[in-house]
Amino acid sequence: MNNRLEKSIEISAWIVTSLLLLKYIPKNRIRESLVSFTFKQMVTWILGLIVVEKNLITYPYRLFFKKSNKASFTFEYFVYPALCTFFNLYYPEKRNNFIKFLYYFFHSSIITIFEIFAVKYTNLITYKKWAWYWSFISLWMTYYLSRLYHRWFFKDKSFNEKVFYNFFNQQEGNH
Repeated sequence: MNNRLEKSIEISAWIVTSLLLLKYIPKNRIRESLVSFTFKQMVTWILGLIVVEKNLITYPYRLFFKKSNKASFTFEYFVYPALCTFFNLYYPEKRNNFIKFLYYFFHSSIITIFEIFAVKYTNLITYKKWAWYWSFISLWMTYYLSRLYHRWFFKDKSFNEKVFYNFFNQQEGNH
């Protein structure tokens, strides 16, 4: 079976996502982006494995780890976490709740729309006991969890900076 379309989509996803990360992650926010990225990796990887092991979704064509894993490494471990990084870095913290709602809706919708096209026109993903609205809900929830974690992790930057500054200065004074 010829999977040129699927292979092109996956390779393009890696290239485009990498270029977006390089262009739109400010150097002074790399640490912040890594926290969002790795947290989303953990969440989507675990949930992605559960979904495929329960046979709710299958990924008939996978570019990576075809024999060791049934989930989509490209999307669960790289693309979704990268998109979550942008979600957290550009979150409209000081805007009203309606704008925040639209922000969640936009981010969850974009991925869901791409997934619907992938289900319909490619061999990248197949819904078994799944529907697009489960993807939308799970994306929304994982974005929400990611946002909670991000806010918790970076809750008081000035306090964290003082703690690390005092810790390292104290260490230098003891030598």
